[in-house]
Amino acid sequence: MQKKITIDVENYLISTNKSKLDINLISDFLIHQSYWATTRTILQIQNSIKHSICFGVYHHSKQIAFARVISDQSTFAYLADVFVIKEYEKRGVASALMNFILDYPSLQNLRRFILATRDAHGLYSKFGFKPLHWTERWMEIYNPTKDDPNQ
Repeated sequence: MQKKITIDVENYLISTNKSKLDINLISDFLIHQSYWATTRTILQIQNSIKHSICFGVYHHSKQIAFARVISDQSTFAYLADVFVIKEYEKRGVASALMNFILDYPSLQNLRRFILATRDAHGLYSKFGFKPLHWTERWMEIYNPTKDDPNQ
């Protein structure tokens, strides 16, 4: 059973309630404004939301930010698809969202919490994220036909 949690953070609401998510906003941002998800379909985005812990940030009921975590909620988590819409950047929204995610009850005491970023190392390092400890141990199956080759 998933517990829905909401908190107020200086006029912003952060929630894990998936029924509040603006799928059109999320899809539009990921497909048209991100560098990492430009080849995803709306169906893939909907499916990824269905199978993730999702975090929405709202200002006066309008969604302004999003992130999702893929996790077994015991030992491992992967942070993905983090964004803040342009008109709300540089207001501390991303930091508030990261604090909320890292305090989320089912994501406590994980052995490993990872993410990938091209340009937000400064943000994530403030929360303890560092380059992979043992890069030689990590492997991947990479299929560039399913991803944006600019990643």
